[in-house]
Amino acid sequence: MFTSEEIEIQPGLSIPYAELEFRYARSGGPGGQHVNKVESKVLLFFNIASSPSLSDEQRALLLERLHTRLDKEGVLQVTSQQYRSQHRNREEAIVRFQSLLAEALTEQAERKPTKVPRSIVRRRLENKRQQSQRKQDRGWRWDG
Repeated sequence: MFTSEEIEIQPGLSIPYAELEFRYARSGGPGGQHVNKVESKVLLFFNIASSPSLSDEQRALLLERLHTRLDKEGVLQVTSQQYRSQHRNREEAIVRFQSLLAEALTEQAERKPTKVPRSIVRRRLENKRQQSQRKQDRGWRWDG
């Protein structure tokens, strides 16, 4: 699936495979005896803090938006153990890595504050008046 030497995150930004570190571990879940013998779980590590592929702005944005997923040194860890095959888990980890970085680097649209329409305010106040009148009508009045 990934044949080039770089992983494209966005147009103009690609991360070389040399900056990624892969580790493998035994995976839990179904698989019988096979799961106890092979290391199919894939751990992908990417050091955001010292990556030469990122600009200072991109680095700051990633460190801010992914701070809950980083360790103290600024290393991002992505794990995949969905499949029984180490190869498929490696591809899945790369896809997750791509989408995670792409989502964190996209500019989020600024929310435009909206005003409540007059008709809605008028309707709410009218309902309040009706409810108030209804409750007043339930009470006993002395016409003395």
